[in-house]
Amino acid sequence: MRIEEESPIYGLPRDSLHQIFSSLPLKQITICKSVSKFFYNTLTSRSFVHLVLNNYNKTPPLKFLALRHSHHHHLHAFDPDSHRWFSFDLAFLPFRSPSPVASSLGLVYLWADSLQSPSSKSLVVCNPITRSYRVLPHLGSAWSRHGSVLVTHPHRVLVLSELATLYLSTTLDHWLNFSSNLPSKPRSPIFVRGSLYALCDVGSPWRSQWKLYFCTLTTKPPLSSQSWSRLEMNKWGDVFDVLKRPRLIPGTDNNLLMVGALKSSFALHAPCSAIVILKLDLDTLEWSEAARMPADMFGCFQESSKFKVFGGGNRVCFAGKRVGKLALWQAGEEGIKDDLWQWIEGLPGNGEGMSRGFIFEASLYDLP
Repeated sequence: MRIEEESPIYGLPRDSLHQIFSSLPLKQITICKSVSKFFYNTLTSRSFVHLVLNNYNKTPPLKFLALRHSHHHHLHAFDPDSHRWFSFDLAFLPFRSPSPVASSLGLVYLWADSLQSPSSKSLVVCNPITRSYRVLPHLGSAWSRHGSVLVTHPHRVLVLSELATLYLSTTLDHWLNFSSNLPSKPRSPIFVRGSLYALCDVGSPWRSQWKLYFCTLTTKPPLSSQSWSRLEMNKWGDVFDVLKRPRLIPGTDNNLLMVGALKSSFALHAPCSAIVILKLDLDTLEWSEAARMPADMFGCFQESSKFKVFGGGNRVCFAGKRVGKLALWQAGEEGIKDDLWQWIEGLPGNGEGMSRGFIFEASLYDLP
């Protein structure tokens, strides 16, 4: 006998079911979708989404750590509060090989192969919960291979490369282009309080030398007057030389985080002694150490030749080759509790390869 025939809830009218589930928190609705095919169809129907849309727009979104690589048309996300993995189905998208790269305001942005032309990729925006999507104006496939996608509030999409930056907002139906003229491809571009920040390598083929660049983003076109500038202060000293493979992460308030492996000396192939998180206060332009990975945890990454970093705000996630799990740092509330370092187990795909990711604020916001 099927489970639908055993439980009386499956005999309730659709409207009654919608009223019952609409009173649940969004996280519980997400869990209930995996109970059965009947629940899944009920909780992803447009009528149910429209019923609860306005209510959930007034509540804070659920903050997940989502993985960038997709497994079988699913977006895998980890909830640090419940220490549980969630899977968001992307099978409603009529595209091959969807590859999520960024998120903002509950929407996920991804590259996908066009069904009409498999060699061409499109940038698509979707909401995995409401199962709605929209294809953004066409871009050449080279941008998917070499461009970095960054989404800023409200729904402004940028694709950045060494030579140019493409800009798209909800009020435009085409991409605007302004010159970057950066010395190298921008590494880990982030958006903080109206400005873009990125690291660029100004060194030689034999030795990297990282510098911080910024660009104040105007809210309206034309964009031709926008340009990148180097941000540096004499008092910073060798802050960019002491870290190996630095990455930027948006911090809380008007701060940015720089994460990397601390070199034991300035020798060309110096070993690393720790992984540290530095914080730059953009109001005072002062650097400070925000956190340092515990020695026993760092030992797992010390054996890895490379590691990836993603996150935002008060959470930073680390992934390394052959580590098989993620390391998570969560900043403690000032004066209340200490920082928390923990392992995230149960990676999809048995933890093969290195995971990249982004913050996914799941919500029922509709497409712009």
